[in-house]
Amino acid sequence: MPLTAVLLLVLAALTGCGAGTAATTPGAPAGGPPGTANTAQGRADAGTETRPPAQVPGLGPRTLAWIPQNARQVLVVTGRDRNANRSAAVLYEHTGSGWESGPAWPARNALRGWTDDHWAGDLRSPIGVYTLTDAGGMLPDPGTDMPYDRSDAFSVGGTGFEGEPLEGSFDYVVAIDYNRVPGTTPLDRTRPRGGDRGGGIWLHVDHQGPTQGCVSLEKRHMRELLRALDPGRHPVVVMGDAASLSE
Repeated sequence: MPLTAVLLLVLAALTGCGAGTAATTPGAPAGGPPGTANTAQGRADAGTETRPPAQVPGLGPRTLAWIPQNARQVLVVTGRDRNANRSAAVLYEHTGSGWESGPAWPARNALRGWTDDHWAGDLRSPIGVYTLTDAGGMLPDPGTDMPYDRSDAFSVGGTGFEGEPLEGSFDYVVAIDYNRVPGTTPLDRTRPRGGDRGGGIWLHVDHQGPTQGCVSLEKRHMRELLRALDPGRHPVVVMGDAASLSE
């Protein structure tokens, strides 16, 4: 297929990120509302040792209940408020006695902020807990243990909402399992809940502007995240505005 045709196909398929590009996604939170939080109770010895918190900081009982019991890596993306497109991302790892946090990375989300009822074209990122199972990008695998699809089909051009170039946004991508089939390339367009519920919600490289629905990190942080994610630890992303996640 000619390269121009491939690019047009990708731009038509990927509607969650950047300037209308994305992957596919399943719709319900990873743990589902009936799920149970991983709340192993680690207790610090009085005054002698500081142990990791037993629960992920900033997450309320509803959100914790959505996290699958087997999740040992939790990427928390916290928006400043419901309508903000700036956020922060922290990767937490369970040590056996509690959760240890990595550094806080600056992040961006959708132009109009967050929603717990995402629809295609609403320009909001979906709130919830979603598994992370598949990665890919324009650039070669940086050393991740996740299935990685290196493909020229991740090429993107044009400009974002603030006139910023989108080129390179999909150098590295992790598919967020919202309305997609886990275990497939991020480029897979299958949307189990239907196309009207959106899809193509990814973690990808920041293009210095808000997204259509994805979460973006600086390129170096995307590399760090890809190298850190371990499928054997069942990673999930917990994403939304601070007030929603605290419920």
